[in-house]
Amino acid sequence: MNLPIKRYDLPQIMFGVLFIALMTVASIWIVQPFILGFAWAGMVVIATWPLMIKLQRLLWGKRFLAVIVMTLLLILLFVLPIATLVSSAIENGAPLVQLAGNPSSLHLPDFSWLRSIPLVGHKLYSGWHSIINGGGNALMTKVQPYVGQTASWFLIQAGHLGRFIIHCSLMLLFSALLYSRGEHVGMGIRHFAVRLAAERGDAAVILAGQAIRAVALGVVVTAIVQSVLGGIGLAIAGIPYATVLTVVMFVCCVAQIGPLPVLIPAIIWLYWTGDNTFGTVLLVWSCVVGSLDNVLRPVLIRMGADLPMLLILSGVIGGLFAFGMIGLFIGPVVLAVSYRLISLWVNEAPEPERDFHQIARSLDE
Repeated sequence: MNLPIKRYDLPQIMFGVLFIALMTVASIWIVQPFILGFAWAGMVVIATWPLMIKLQRLLWGKRFLAVIVMTLLLILLFVLPIATLVSSAIENGAPLVQLAGNPSSLHLPDFSWLRSIPLVGHKLYSGWHSIINGGGNALMTKVQPYVGQTASWFLIQAGHLGRFIIHCSLMLLFSALLYSRGEHVGMGIRHFAVRLAAERGDAAVILAGQAIRAVALGVVVTAIVQSVLGGIGLAIAGIPYATVLTVVMFVCCVAQIGPLPVLIPAIIWLYWTGDNTFGTVLLVWSCVVGSLDNVLRPVLIRMGADLPMLLILSGVIGGLFAFGMIGLFIGPVVLAVSYRLISLWVNEAPEPERDFHQIARSLDE
């Protein structure tokens, strides 16, 4: 039996694909200013959705009341503290502005306090000045341009406060919309995923949601708690620029380094200036804050999947370079979702044989 030959209209296919590509590019171009804000809002809503459902039950089943309460909580507990920290970092960055504008003003310190160290103080002071006289200033002359460029880059990143606040506002707006229509949006995303890859697409969306919740709760919330508590300890102990150091602590906590790289130098400085009382208080407080992630993170991350530390660190650094301050939140989430989806795809295949010598012999045969 002769089957009919199916003819393809090549120009129709070509122009159809071209039209779809043009519409896709135009749509992305139009919504580009809102992509980061929507992605941030999606991460926040997915992470806090169970809390919103509990609030709705407490508020007589009224969704709009739960949405109002959640929006106010986001403003009070999330947006305002971050905006205040960034604003304070910019206000206290005057020395960096001066350094970036005039790198030649940077000189090696004298370290005259070295002479007060018993036994070895005078030797250390003499050795330090020998390094300076033997070429330390020449070394600093070579380093100064790079210091100025680095300071300028950090100031440019910190100077994007206006754009950051705009994204915060968009995040609040999109979060309120997603809270009010969350079930419909979620079902629409799952329906689109099923249309693309059937049941595998639906499973991929669910795994992506688990990864987002794991990062948002297990990493970001833990970092916020640790940095805020550490900042309170610095402020009580009278450490200068406590707000700026809190920002640094937050970045270190998101990068899984922890708050101790900021707290330990502050403790040493307190003891060195003779403030033994506050030095001891901050030491005890630092032990509590530094070990808090070992208790808090597993509790928060259990609803998702444990993620490699290198993945989080890469997401933080790469997100910071790619998207600025918002990248601290979006970068780890993007890598976590990709990691979970790739792991799912790889695990669908059986593991290779452990005896690679046997595999090599079978290839020879």
